[in-house]
Amino acid sequence: MCGIAGILRFDDRDASAPIVREMVGRIRHRGPDAEGFSADGPVCFGHARLSIIDLDHGAQPMQTRDGVLRLTFNGEIFNYIELRRELQAAGHDFQTRSDTEVILHAYEQWGEKCVDHFNGQWAFAIWDKHRRRLFASRDRYGIRPLFYWHDARQFAFASEIKSLMGNPDVPRSIDPRGLDQLFTFWATVPPRTVFRDIRELPPGHNLTIQGSRVNTSCYWTPGYAAADEYETLSEDDWAEQVLDVLTDAVRLRLRSDVPVGAYLSGGLDSSVTTALVKRCTANHLRTFSVTFGNSEFDESRYQQEVVEFLGTEHQSVHCSGDTIADVFPDVIRHAEKPVLRTAPAPLFMLSRLVRDEGFKVVLTGEGADEVLGGYDIFKEAKVRRFCAVDPDSEFRSRIFEKLYPYLPNIQRQSLAYRKAFFRVRPEELSDPFFSHLPRWELTAQLKRMFSPAVRGVLDSRDTYADVRETLPEEYSQWPPLCQAQFLEATVLMPGYILSSQGDRMTLAHSVEGRFPFLDHRLAELAARIPPRLKMKAVDEKHILKRAARKLVPKSVLERSKQPYRAPDSESFFDADSGSARREYVEELLSAGRIDDDGIFNPRAVQNLVEKARRGKVIGTRDNMALVGVLSTQILIDTFVRNTPEVHETAPSPPVGEMATEEQTMDTTVN
Repeated sequence: MCGIAGILRFDDRDASAPIVREMVGRIRHRGPDAEGFSADGPVCFGHARLSIIDLDHGAQPMQTRDGVLRLTFNGEIFNYIELRRELQAAGHDFQTRSDTEVILHAYEQWGEKCVDHFNGQWAFAIWDKHRRRLFASRDRYGIRPLFYWHDARQFAFASEIKSLMGNPDVPRSIDPRGLDQLFTFWATVPPRTVFRDIRELPPGHNLTIQGSRVNTSCYWTPGYAAADEYETLSEDDWAEQVLDVLTDAVRLRLRSDVPVGAYLSGGLDSSVTTALVKRCTANHLRTFSVTFGNSEFDESRYQQEVVEFLGTEHQSVHCSGDTIADVFPDVIRHAEKPVLRTAPAPLFMLSRLVRDEGFKVVLTGEGADEVLGGYDIFKEAKVRRFCAVDPDSEFRSRIFEKLYPYLPNIQRQSLAYRKAFFRVRPEELSDPFFSHLPRWELTAQLKRMFSPAVRGVLDSRDTYADVRETLPEEYSQWPPLCQAQFLEATVLMPGYILSSQGDRMTLAHSVEGRFPFLDHRLAELAARIPPRLKMKAVDEKHILKRAARKLVPKSVLERSKQPYRAPDSESFFDADSGSARREYVEELLSAGRIDDDGIFNPRAVQNLVEKARRGKVIGTRDNMALVGVLSTQILIDTFVRNTPEVHETAPSPPVGEMATEEQTMDTTVN
């Protein structure tokens, strides 16, 4: 895993190698083992390397022997051994054992269609000197990030936004439309980010530049069978296929020239992943987890059961409100966007533990819920549809008691409140966003915290249109569960789960995460499984549980789902003393700072802060509001008021400015 950056000039000037060097310097955490640069007239590529495969010969940027193609690459192509054999049979001569070289030869062989042959997680850019063409790509699910910015003179790209800001021409101001998306969906909808004019290449997309024309195109998106097109296989047949593909996905992701560990939360997904790692390798396995003092968040009992069952050597990092408050500014500096929960912070600490123990690679269970139907929001939507048939039926409404057993505030609410909150209205059954409306509307209430100026910019917008434009034509033909899976896999997962909780937290400490459940072969298999077998009645991930019967302890299969969470407002305010736990919290949430930065309403923020001081922030909405406001203020302080990591001589725009719209080293291969 690595960090990449580059510049392509559209005018007659050579690309600036010093600027690219500055850009790479800002993301050395992604690749501290080596750095390299390659310039050729209008193009300059940079690379910060985290060496995992072919440690001695995989340096980048890499180019073909004739100098026609040059590449900078972040990620892993897990099937590179099989592809190298195929390409050798076609006449290609390889000089290294690296997956990087496989990309170059694959592009020579198949052109832009090369990405269809890759099983992996990637973001890369190739400069084709003969065609004067830049080609960039991002993996199917957006595991690895790729950001870009351009004007009439140049195009710049990088793994992280802070790297782009090493180019003095790149503006640094907040885009309220990006905030609008994040404060609705928990994530921005690519290509938009929370920074003006800085764009993100969407998952499953390619980007090409010919002349000065920048084009993006989709090469892959999740798809599902129509309601009447599912194969009639038995549960055991489906479970066997799932286990076979998942086992091979784990096998491929164990390819590494450095030790590989695993995250073990105590839940089904990470337990299955860890069990399959044990099955696929005879190597001694190290596992890592997060624990909490508060039983509402802690899963250490289940973690220990799995550790004893599988015989792994296990270590954990213990998290408290104080430790979360300590690292939260660094969390936001790496996330480069606001977050609405503190959950990324313990994962930031966990990756630090992993790296301190000498590991660069971990396998994790992310993606299982999205691919195999495991989220509570899927169960909630099914219950709501069941109740919408007869909204007045008390018998049907009682099933709401099955939802969110781990959230005491919801469990204390009356049946009438639950019916109103979960929107049991028959006329909404045809809404394409039916499954997600309660969540999105609850989150959107946070926008009441925005200042009048920001709300004025946003009031006439249809925020849902940003997601509506991403829906495939066949979306309406899919069963309801598959529609919900698509929304979760294309909005929340790449923008939050794989980014704010994933890539940014692991790479902050130079650790690469690998996700067997996001092998596209498994996703495409799961898309053919009838929804009734992915969620049988209200039993989520039913077919995975059937496949895992002999892999994990029975208690893991039968336990109620407990999603990963962490303490929110209590991490920043001590209700006993009525004070903030850290000085930066007081400063950034002060009325003066809120007013100066111009994003939020000072009075609304002060009311929320007073509730937090008294320990009265107990509901989901207020907790999200506090974390969202604080993280946005940290973001502004880090990237707009100040300069990330190193001094920058270029002046910054005014803090309150908002968008209303929109020397070189080459590695040569033959």
